[in-house]
Amino acid sequence: MGDISMKHLRYFEALAQHGHFGRAAVACAISQPALSLQIKELEEILGAPLVERGPRQIRLTGLGESFAARAREILRAVDELDDLARASHSPLAGRLRIGVIPTVAPYLLPTVMKRLTDRHPELDLRPREAVTQRLVEDLLEGRLDAALVALPVSEPALAEYPLFDEEFILVRPREDAGRPVPNPEILREMRLLLLEEGHCFREQALSFCRMSSSLPRDLMEGSSLTTLVQMVGAGIGVTLIPQMALPIETRSSAVSVARLPQPRPTRTIGMVWRKTNPLSASFQHIAEIVREVGLEALGDIVSGAGLDWKPDDAPAGEIAPARRLSAG
Repeated sequence: MGDISMKHLRYFEALAQHGHFGRAAVACAISQPALSLQIKELEEILGAPLVERGPRQIRLTGLGESFAARAREILRAVDELDDLARASHSPLAGRLRIGVIPTVAPYLLPTVMKRLTDRHPELDLRPREAVTQRLVEDLLEGRLDAALVALPVSEPALAEYPLFDEEFILVRPREDAGRPVPNPEILREMRLLLLEEGHCFREQALSFCRMSSSLPRDLMEGSSLTTLVQMVGAGIGVTLIPQMALPIETRSSAVSVARLPQPRPTRTIGMVWRKTNPLSASFQHIAEIVREVGLEALGDIVSGAGLDWKPDDAPAGEIAPARRLSAG
């Protein structure tokens, strides 16, 4: 009988995470038969089954559940030992697994990745897009090093580093341009198009409108901001999008965009990571680069993309016809 290896732990943790041999094999970059062989070998070492094998998916046994939890703790501790060594000689080199929420990733991530790799070419960036809850879970379980999310996440084990604030912008059909901008009470009576449940931006928009997810109302959902804006262009309703999304999401749509009445809704984008991670100082440096990119993007929207952006103390109103928007 052999000993349990780190390879056994990583392969089994991937299987526990994905619940499927094929998907776990892809995540581990090995063949499915090779993964199956490693899991079978691990079960033989332990002398007990870890999984119940079904035709389409697997289920963890009681031992499998407990073993998966301990494996995650061990893998996280080993990764942090690697990070500790990195921090002592080359903190801005090597693997960086960074998560990003979907309402930030398309608008910020490409430029962030280019800026980071230009300044720190030894960084091996591995981005992952997912909703906040999944990113937080992956951070806590050691599958991610850091994440860009809307703050606060209110998780005691995570450090939060605010980067910048951005407004929520009203998107409505082009023919509504010039009409009074609705306040939250009026928005509640309109057909509001929102992201499906699980997206933090949905909950923030509902909070601004003083609405509850459980209230019956004329509400439609979409899986992406692109879908929502296209539906608005078709005259189906109105939606809210983050300021950063304006150039990309509205440049080719038959919509008008407007700032909302005071007090305008905003969100804070920040970077989070485990407080125990020895690379915290490096993460703060990376966060400052992300802040730099984010503020540049917002500045382009305000002054460089041809927008008639009114001062903060001005009344709500149209920003500009959507056709004038550019990617900045």
